[in-house]
Amino acid sequence: MTQKQKPDLAAALAEIGGSTRRATAAPFRTGSPATLRKGEEAAPKNGGDETKEVYQQPSRVDTAPITAHFPRQVRDQLKILAIEQGSTLHNLVAEAYNDLFAKYGKPEIAPHQSMTVGK
Repeated sequence: MTQKQKPDLAAALAEIGGSTRRATAAPFRTGSPATLRKGEEAAPKNGGDETKEVYQQPSRVDTAPITAHFPRQVRDQLKILAIEQGSTLHNLVAEAYNDLFAKYGKPEIAPHQSMTVGK
């Protein structure tokens, strides 16, 4: 016994509404726009030939994320310490990296962010 395929309600509504979000053209690069690096182009929308460069926040140019997983209490304590010191989490982490680099005789190269009051 073959099972009857259910209609795709979302696709039908998109088609009736004139949506172009469900284009059938395959993008030439997979991944979300957030994963594109400076200079890379996003996949064309609607199967068109035009491409746009993805915006990258100026403060993130030539940087890379450093991620580590710790218990939530570690993060909470760092945030509390940042508030007590009138600093930011970024600056505390930069200070910790520079202390670690100094301990092992490496240049202290982790930059601190400037503090702007009243953003």
